[in-house]
Amino acid sequence: QVQLIESGGGLVQAGDSLRLSCAASIRTFSTYTMGWFRQAPGSEREFIAAISWSAFGTRYADSVKGRFTISRDNVKNTVYLQMNSLKPEDTAVYYCAADQFGAVGSVKYEYWGQGTQVTVSS
Repeated sequence: QVQLIESGGGLVQAGDSLRLSCAASIRTFSTYTMGWFRQAPGSEREFIAAISWSAFGTRYADSVKGRFTISRDNVKNTVYLQMNSLKPEDTAVYYCAADQFGAVGSVKYEYWGQGTQVTVSS
């Protein structure tokens, strides 16, 4: 049973930084492409960032490019999302997702976490 548990969300002010973590209970974590998505109230789920299972490829949504950085630690079975220069429009529930041998350009993921709330005040 694959479990993804996000942490690190919270309430911050515009311009602040946060680092989200997603701990995965996957024995073969290094074979999973990992992604971050977010969903704001009244909006559809939005792709934010992905890192390939090989860790050689990353992809970002235009809305976060240059501000957010995705990384992974295959020893700790954890993927991170470093979020800098946060804006009020970044407010959402952030979800991590996993897909074995997935393409970094895909938005279809096999497993999803429960999400962590990020609120950015102006």
